[in-house]
Amino acid sequence: MRIVVHDYSGHAFPVQLSRELARRGHQVLHLYSSSFTTPQGPLAKRPDDPETFQPEPIALAERVDKGNLLKRRTADLEHGTKAVQRIAAFKPEVILSGNTPLDAQYMLMRHAASRGVKFVFWVQDLIGIAAKRLLASKWMGAGRFAGQFYFVMERKLLERSSKVVLISEDFRLFLPPAVRNAPNVEVVENWALLDEIPLREKVNPWSTEKGFTEGLNFLYSGTLGMKHNPELLVQLAKELQGKGRMIVASEGDSINFLKQRMLELQLDNLHLLPFQPFECLPDMLGAADVLVGILEPSAGVFSVPSKVLTYLCAGRPILLAVPKENLAARIVSQHDGGLVVEPGDTEGFLAAARTLIQDAGLREAMGKNAHAYAEKTFDIETITDKFERILKT
Repeated sequence: MRIVVHDYSGHAFPVQLSRELARRGHQVLHLYSSSFTTPQGPLAKRPDDPETFQPEPIALAERVDKGNLLKRRTADLEHGTKAVQRIAAFKPEVILSGNTPLDAQYMLMRHAASRGVKFVFWVQDLIGIAAKRLLASKWMGAGRFAGQFYFVMERKLLERSSKVVLISEDFRLFLPPAVRNAPNVEVVENWALLDEIPLREKVNPWSTEKGFTEGLNFLYSGTLGMKHNPELLVQLAKELQGKGRMIVASEGDSINFLKQRMLELQLDNLHLLPFQPFECLPDMLGAADVLVGILEPSAGVFSVPSKVLTYLCAGRPILLAVPKENLAARIVSQHDGGLVVEPGDTEGFLAAARTLIQDAGLREAMGKNAHAYAEKTFDIETITDKFERILKT
C-alpha cells in the first residue's frame, strides 16, 4: 500500500510504526511538524532504513506559539495546507493521522475525501472535549465558544473517518453516539521504543557531563503545558532539598514559571534543561532514581501521557500525580511500577516522594516491575500486525 503516517508531534512510537510498515514492503511517507516545540523521536533517515520509508518535516515560517490561540490556529492552518500539498503529490491510498490539531486534521480529511483516499483518525487525545473544558474559563468566558467550536469539529471528524483508532478503551464512552459502537472503531494502546531505550547505569556519559552522578535524582522529561501543574515540581524540589535534586527537561512558558519560583524559593536543587536529543534519552532516564509525571485533573481519561510509557522502558520507579482513572495511572498502579496520587493531592504527592526517597529496595523493585511490563507489552511486530490489518481493511 501507499500510506501516509501523519504524526504532527513527531513522537518516537509513530515513526517506529512507519519504519516497520516500510520494512513489510509498504510505501510510507511519514510527515511531522518541525516547527512545534516538543520532544521528538528518531525522525532522520537511517542507513539501514528501507527505501520505502520517507520521513519528511513540515516546516512553517515561524515556530508554533502554543500560548496564543489566534497565532496557534494560523500555524495549524499553514501546517494543514503544506501537509495537503505533500500528500497530494504522494498520492496515498490511506492516511493515518494522529497528534494533529483539529484545524489541520480537518484539512487532511477533506483532501482525502476529495481524492477517494481512506482516512484513519488515530485518536491520541480527545482534543475537542479537552478544549471545551480547558477554554471555558478563558477570556472572561468567551473561550467557551472556541471550545465548543473544536468540540463540534472533532465529533464531525470522528463521524466521517473511514476508521477510528483509539489509544484507550476509556475514550469510547466519549465518542459521538453514532460512532461509539461502530465496527470501524478499534483500540490499539500506545507503546514506547523498548529496543531503543536500553537500561542504563546511573553513572553514564550524560549524568557525568551534567554533574548528576551523586545524590538522588528525580527527573521530569517532556512537555509542560495546559494539562500540567508545574507547581508540583516546585514543591517536590523543596521536599528534596538536602536529599537530592529535581531535574526538569522541558521547554515553553512553564519553564519561565519554574525559573521564577526557583529564584523566589532559592531552590538550588531545581535543574532546568531544554529538551534533550533522542539519542541521549536512555542515559538521561538511566540517571534518574525516580521518574516523575503530572497531569491536571481536567485531563481525566482524555489524555494518556506518552512519557509514562517511555519511563516504563527505563527500569526506574515512577511517581505520578495523574487522575487514577487515567490509563497511564492504571498501568503503573496495577503493575506496581510506581506510586500514583491524584493531581490535586500535593501532600499525598510529597508523601509518596518521601516513601521512594527512603526505600531504595522499593525503588529497585518498582523499576524492575515497570521494565517487565514494557518487555511484555511493547512488541512492535505485534503492534504493526494490528495496524496493518486496520489499514488493509
